[in-house]
Amino acid sequence: MSIRAHHWQDIYAKSDESQVSWYRPHLDTSLRLIDGLKLPADSSFIDVGAGRSTLVDDLLARGFRDITALDVSAAALAQARRRLGLSGDLVRWMNYDLFDAKLPAGRYDLWHDRAVFHFLVNEKEQAGYAELAAQCVRGGGHLLIATFAPDGPERCSNMTVRRYDAASLAARFAPAFEPVAEEREQHRTPMGSVQPFTYLLLRRVGSEADSELEFDPDRDFEPNDYIE
Repeated sequence: MSIRAHHWQDIYAKSDESQVSWYRPHLDTSLRLIDGLKLPADSSFIDVGAGRSTLVDDLLARGFRDITALDVSAAALAQARRRLGLSGDLVRWMNYDLFDAKLPAGRYDLWHDRAVFHFLVNEKEQAGYAELAAQCVRGGGHLLIATFAPDGPERCSNMTVRRYDAASLAARFAPAFEPVAEEREQHRTPMGSVQPFTYLLLRRVGSEADSELEFDPDRDFEPNDYIE
């Protein structure tokens, strides 16, 4: 197990929802931005760093069925799956570090990330993340990302974070993505403190090169790419 996986596995194994600062009963800002896209029911979603977030619950409640939840912590995914009961069978659960996951190119209509990217303080990892998102989101698809705002915390879960405003965040994903909408959220933690977040919705810019990245339904995930 990597250092990163061990860190997050330990946090989720030893805490319940009300004991972690990032908990929200529903990801209201994300859901509002997603609802605004008016995506068809067969749209494909991936929630990167899903943890035990209720986003998957709310997407299922909206009628979406092509949902992947990826997280480095097996404990977090197991807790989310237990919460969903039988509905959890409709979700593809992937227990991987993002950089080790085998994600198909050109598959996703929406890539969601609340509070993963800001933990990547290394320039190489930031560039790798942006490249992976560009490979996996189809032309015309969207990337919805949330990080701590410039006046947000400098550390979280004993780790240093990188803070962004909308412009600096958009620059990280240019030119493959262009900004569509931005929001600022004042997240109140279960402990009562306030954490400012920057939310940015970006659209994948299509090009002739994207034809090489279109999702092939006959070459989907290998059976061992996700946990049952």
